[in-house]
Amino acid sequence: MTKVLGVDICRSSIVCCLLTHAPTDARESFIDTEFYTFQADAAGLKAAIALSPDVAVMEPTGVNYQRLWGSKLAEAGVEVRLVSNNALPAYRKSLDLPDKDDEADALSLACYYYAFADSPRRWLQQRDQELARMRDLCLRLAHINRVQSPIVNRIRQDLAWQFPEIANRQAKRDLFNPAPNLWRWVAGRSNSKKYDREYAATVGSGIEQETRFAASMLSDLGEQESLLEMELAAIVRTSERFSVYREIFDKFGFGLRISGMILSQIYPFENFLDDAGKPIVVIRKGRNSGKPTRRYLSERRFKKSLGVAPTREWSGQDNRTMQKAGSGLCRTALWQWTFTRIEVTRCRPKNEIGIELGRIMDGYKAAKMPARKLRMKVAAKAVEMLFAELCEAYNNHR
Repeated sequence: MTKVLGVDICRSSIVCCLLTHAPTDARESFIDTEFYTFQADAAGLKAAIALSPDVAVMEPTGVNYQRLWGSKLAEAGVEVRLVSNNALPAYRKSLDLPDKDDEADALSLACYYYAFADSPRRWLQQRDQELARMRDLCLRLAHINRVQSPIVNRIRQDLAWQFPEIANRQAKRDLFNPAPNLWRWVAGRSNSKKYDREYAATVGSGIEQETRFAASMLSDLGEQESLLEMELAAIVRTSERFSVYREIFDKFGFGLRISGMILSQIYPFENFLDDAGKPIVVIRKGRNSGKPTRRYLSERRFKKSLGVAPTREWSGQDNRTMQKAGSGLCRTALWQWTFTRIEVTRCRPKNEIGIELGRIMDGYKAAKMPARKLRMKVAAKAVEMLFAELCEAYNNHR
């Protein structure tokens, strides 16, 4: 008898139910099921563990909230399984539960285990500690990028009338300082005779305290960004198990951050292959042509994990809607990589991969394809080529 704890995670608490078997009618049993609410404190954690479940099933919604309960339950010897946020709503409806609330979600999660316990692809992959930290670092670096932009814009707008001579000057990091010297000088954290001379002759009204505070914030963010990059580099560039991946990533000209993002999504690569280490390809009857059609399931799953595989949402006559599934962070990173490494001719990798992707990019441009669309199409093609390179490398190193 397996005791399953369905856990619906809220901001500062959880709602859960404990089942020892799958109910024959979830809607009927919903009325009699006992639900528990535990706060995110020592007493709540102790009470949840005291239920002695064998398995805890939860969604990864709100990564930081899930991390607390998932890690503490795992430390207590409970097997923790994660259900995709996209999978639960449809399953809850199939149980004919009346409302979408915390109790219904908790019961649905517990029932989900009994329905799909032996179907590995129904569950989200649990990353090991190193991969989880890699993903966390990538998310934090992306957050710093988002935070920095409005601060930089605000400073430049203020400098336009306080010290216009440097308002639009580039701010670059050097080898010895994690934050650009320009912002550190504005914040009063570094010396620069050059800026001192310009400031003495400025036509502006002078740098105000609010601008110095904002520059100080940028300096702090720069230092934090540098430390995070160093930690990410220590994982991506030195871990022996990623050596083959690094060789292939270098062919594409992937930088540190995009390498970390991709690794956190696709490692280990053999998860995309069959038991013989080959890509899964099936032949099915085409919906439109009616002829036998090859379907490259492994490649599609790979592309979907990196956010470049479209998902159809057809309804009636409206069959044109396409949306991207998978990691939005990877999708954005690949779009930016295409924009900076492939679209700019001089930056293309000097190898067959760079030549082929450049040829595709130039062809789309010649056909007057909209810029956003052509970049995503090139990114999708790059992911196909990455999949082929990883397949070859995997079979060569077996």
